[in-house]
Amino acid sequence: MSNEPEPMQLARLMRHGRKFWASDAGQAMRRAERACLGPLGERWFGAHGLEMSLGDPLVADMCHIRHLMRWAPTRELAESSSTLVCPSESLPLPAGVLDLVVLHHMLEVVQNPHQLLQEAARVTAAQGRLIIVGWSPVSAAGMMRLGPGHRQRLPGQGHWRTAGRLKDWLEFVEFEIERLDYCGFHLPGMAPRNALLETLGRRHNLPLGDGYIIQARCRSQLACHQTKRPLFGTPLGTSSLGATRLDPNPKAHAKHKVTTR
Repeated sequence: MSNEPEPMQLARLMRHGRKFWASDAGQAMRRAERACLGPLGERWFGAHGLEMSLGDPLVADMCHIRHLMRWAPTRELAESSSTLVCPSESLPLPAGVLDLVVLHHMLEVVQNPHQLLQEAARVTAAQGRLIIVGWSPVSAAGMMRLGPGHRQRLPGQGHWRTAGRLKDWLEFVEFEIERLDYCGFHLPGMAPRNALLETLGRRHNLPLGDGYIIQARCRSQLACHQTKRPLFGTPLGTSSLGATRLDPNPKAHAKHKVTTR
């Protein structure tokens, strides 16, 4: 992992990420993920949500969240004045304020994945949903990462973890997996655009797809209202501030309380 500050590292990764997700291979994987997410998104309701990713919005047009924020590591990469600009492991939001939090291939590339997961769990409401989209190392893409150079560029960069490993991590933040889906089925060296393989793989939910989608929720309402223990010794940086968004005034960032629109 690079020694440069995380905002600069993520800014560089986001620029590369946007190029990857705009490529043929990225678009094919994105279509597979959206096809998997579609039936789930129809059941997501609420006032506020947050999507963190290195690419284009993934779920904004397929869920019933009235106010879905986007995230950026730096001001110049913010898409609008309502973009949440902050370090990935320190979200300036009150606890339990979001009905939906989506981490789209973020845990593989951030410097402190444990703390990002803990922050995502902290801001998720007791009845809300935490969605984790990750790369599966047990897949055709995972096999390709073994070749030279594949781990130096997206999507092969970072640390790929199995869904089982994420299940263990979620237990530390008092969350449990409600549903686990695999997607992006293809032969090595090919993009996940084979309709027959995708249909068969998703029908039997084979753990061989390039990606997995975890839908998790808090184990109990009481657990979500209690202070969560640090994940693997990582301190939890809480904040009583509202969302810090991109301010048109370049001299300062405005801080707002999250309100229902």
